Parts: sequence; structure tokens; C-alpha cells
Amino acid sequence: MMPPVLRRLSLGLITALALGQAGAAFAHCTPNALDLRTAGGVVRFSVEVADTGAERSKGLMFRKSMATSAGMLFVYETPRAVSFWMKNTLIPLDMIFADATGTVTRVHENAVPGNLKPVDGGAGVKYVLEINGGVARRLGIGEGTVLRHGTIDPSRAAWPCD
Repeated sequence: MMPPVLRRLSLGLITALALGQAGAAFAHCTPNALDLRTAGGVVRFSVEVADTGAERSKGLMFRKSMATSAGMLFVYETPRAVSFWMKNTLIPLDMIFADATGTVTRVHENAVPGNLKPVDGGAGVKYVLEINGGVARRLGIGEGTVLRHGTIDPSRAAWPCD
């Protein structure tokens, strides 16, 4: 587990980027990075993409830690109703559900490790971003936040790649 002082420094760096020249620095999409545009600015996460059934089923199970600026992006072929559980997941997670345009429709904060109760993402979900628990609130990620990633169809994207 990351010491609290390093966690605060990492979040501070993410926030500084969000308030600085982040928009210009993050203009191009890459497969392993996802941008979020919040009321406070732009933040970038390093992501692993889970776009097959097997990858989505495994998710972040058995991981003992994850960098503050990292996450996993679950991509579905078509929008659908989804629910997630925390079986074999060892770290608390925020689950960010988004529609086909990349617009956040729901955020579930601090999912409890090991909990088998399903977390309902709602209908029409095409993308789910999992990040460390508590980070979504600290960065102001909520309903209406928009994602930018190369897997989002640019003709439908609320915030397309350049």
C-alpha cells in the first residue's frame, strides 16, 4: 500500500496537471491512456483495456495495489445493462460507468474488496473505468464527466480524440 504522503503527492500531481496545461498535453489519444474532463480540468489515467469476455471477467482480481493514476477500462461491444462485483478483488475501487458517447452516467465510490453484492451500473453502459477507491470524489469525477479514449467511436464521442 502506498504511504499516505505519497498518495497525496500523486493526487497533487494529477490535480496540478488538471489545472495546468493538461488539455494541450493530452491532445492525442493512446491505447494505454484515458482522459477525463471534469469541472476542475483534465486528468489522465494510465489504463489497461479489458475488451474481451475473459479480460472483463478477471478485471482487477488478485491485485494487491494499483498506482493512483492507473485504472482498468472495460469496453463492451454494444451498450448494455452491467453490474460488477468485487469477488477476489483486494483493493477498494471507484467504478465509473459511461455511455457510448463517453459521458459518465453513474459513479459508485469505494466498492468494498471481496463484496459479492452486485454494483449496478444501469442500462446503456458501454465503458466502465475502475480506479482506486476515493479518487473519483477527490478529482470531481461524477455524472456528466466525459471520457476520451481511442475505443470511443469518434462520430459518437462527446469528446473525440484529435
